[in-house]
Amino acid sequence: MLIKKLLILFCMALGPVVFGQTCPNLTAPLNGSTNVPVDTSISWNFVEGVTGYIVSIGTTSGGTDIINQTQVGSATTFTPPLGLPDNTQIYVTITLFFFDQPNITCTSESFRTEDVTTVPVCTNLNNPINGATNVNGSTNLAWNYAAGATSYDLRIGTSSGSADIFDQNVGNVLSYNPAGDFSAGTQIFVTVIPINDNGPATACPEESFTTGAMATLPSCTTMVSPANGAINVPLTPLLEWTNVPDATGYRVTIGNSPFTSEIVDNVIFFTNSTFVINFEPNRTFFITIVPFNAAGDAIGCTQESFSTILGCGPYFDSATGELISLNPEINFPDVISVCGTDESTTVTSTDSADGFYWYKIDSFGNETLISSLAQATFTESGDYKYEAYNTIAQSGNSIECPSSKNFRVEISEVAIINSVDISQNLGDLSVVINVQGIGDYEFAVNNSDGPYQESNVFNAVPAGLVTVFVRDKNGCGITEKTVEQDLTVEGFPKFFTPNGDGVNDFWQFIPPLNTTNTNLNTIFIFDRYGSLLAQIDPSSLGWNGDFNGRPVPASDYWFRAITKDSKELKGHFALKR
Repeated sequence: MLIKKLLILFCMALGPVVFGQTCPNLTAPLNGSTNVPVDTSISWNFVEGVTGYIVSIGTTSGGTDIINQTQVGSATTFTPPLGLPDNTQIYVTITLFFFDQPNITCTSESFRTEDVTTVPVCTNLNNPINGATNVNGSTNLAWNYAAGATSYDLRIGTSSGSADIFDQNVGNVLSYNPAGDFSAGTQIFVTVIPINDNGPATACPEESFTTGAMATLPSCTTMVSPANGAINVPLTPLLEWTNVPDATGYRVTIGNSPFTSEIVDNVIFFTNSTFVINFEPNRTFFITIVPFNAAGDAIGCTQESFSTILGCGPYFDSATGELISLNPEINFPDVISVCGTDESTTVTSTDSADGFYWYKIDSFGNETLISSLAQATFTESGDYKYEAYNTIAQSGNSIECPSSKNFRVEISEVAIINSVDISQNLGDLSVVINVQGIGDYEFAVNNSDGPYQESNVFNAVPAGLVTVFVRDKNGCGITEKTVEQDLTVEGFPKFFTPNGDGVNDFWQFIPPLNTTNTNLNTIFIFDRYGSLLAQIDPSSLGWNGDFNGRPVPASDYWFRAITKDSKELKGHFALKR
């Protein structure tokens, strides 16, 4: 089954995810730098395994108002073509580009640029160059960036010092496309004047070029063999593209990625075909062909791609513009837990694929096949590898296109509760559950259904019997323990003996020494089932151990004391006979 992932080469959708790659840090300027030149180049660390980088630069974190998601290939340095605004906090965001997984957008880093207080320096034409002859009349004008410039005045004339063709500020750009063609056989004079808030550059030189006979730029071409998106391409193919009648040659670039040119680097061919020796198998190659003639290079030619014989991709589908991968998508955890009380645990893959392999990996990295089904059974901890594959028929052969994931099996077990520490503060309890075991645990109090939490500490637990629950996250079981603590608050007796001997015959609050104001309003007394037995005034003798005129049995009883400021104190005491 084909698994399609949309890849738009020059406009990537941002989406931070985590795949194990480490995001790079700026190496120049460093994060937090100040007084950075406006014409600075931006560099970052190389990240192993990354296909390419996408750079965004803005005036806010994650912003793109200066540079909007520009592909820079595998380069780790980028120079903003128009420089940077002065005296501004600049934010740089690096996105890691991949073929076979979502891009990773890294956290923005920032620096502050210098305050430019002088006018910019002058610049020069780079197309056409000063003194050029036989220039195509439909040429565009382009010039070099002038450090500190924020716009450019452009003057074009047919005589030195004149501006009879054009005389305007073109904004913060480095090129200009004239509204019409320049006359053939004419010397054209051009002056470019950089400008910033401090004023225009001074004494900028006038440059000129001479047009030739009128000529037409060639159109672009397309691949004939192999066709765009083709698979099973031989390792030594004849590359052929459509002939462009008015082209005198073709500039050809071929690389292992959309950004590189390891195979052919802008090589000129004067025919519309060439042999390429020994492409690598099972690879996708990206080819760009630009026809040219005396008028210049064809404009806007697009990149095409193909995959060599017995390849799993990725490759471009010319019909849809999508990137096709024949490898299955997999979703598998980093860790699987096996309960120590079980003899084995069976795991079943939920991925859609034609076949599966499961391997045990020993300490030397050797792999031993343990299952070739969708299920595998694990009896011990250790390192393992899971692989899912699709079976593809290509050129009379059947190949497996796999996707794999290394994972670890860990033994888990139910918890052993060593102790439960309980302390009291104004009637409420703080509970700390101390456990041992090799499982991954979560905790709850007074309800086996939870809610459960990661922390083993609970605050504001109501006074009374406390039952704690410890649950193994991997389903190995729940351990519980009930704890009854001496919850007597200072001033409330721990017991009394209503036997008529004149000693401890009544249970009542006893104010601590040196205290005259008890601050208590009333006291309620309950049995262990929560039934109200008595309500006493703190100034009375207290409770005599009777309910409805009859003595209650020796047991533990609970009290709830209400203070004059409506706070509650809770605890329990013993009635002894």
